[in-house]
Amino acid sequence: QVQLVESGGGLVQAGGSLRLSCAASGRTFNRYTMGWFRQAPGKDREFVAAITWSDGITYYSDSVKGRFTISRSNAKSAVYLQMNSLKPEDTAVYYCAADSSTRRVTMRETYDYWGQGTQVTVSS
Repeated sequence: QVQLVESGGGLVQAGGSLRLSCAASGRTFNRYTMGWFRQAPGKDREFVAAITWSDGITYYSDSVKGRFTISRSNAKSAVYLQMNSLKPEDTAVYYCAADSSTRRVTMRETYDYWGQGTQVTVSS
């Protein structure tokens, strides 16, 4: 069982930066692939970024590639999402997710554990 708590969301102007954090409980954090997803009002939850536990390979959606960076600290049982050059279309609730799989990590259905989400609002 893994419990996830996100933090770091807020209001920022376009072009600004935010760093999201996700703290995980459980003793086997280093065996979980971690992902970030987001959901804007009226839209489906979409993949943003993921990092596998086995070899630290990272994945990004095309819409954030080059602007966002996912990283993890197994020592702190945490995963981070550094978001730069933010755009109004990045406005959404951002969710942290965890799963022991290393396959299909860009798919929402892969993940068994989810946080409650943190709101990110980018003003133009």
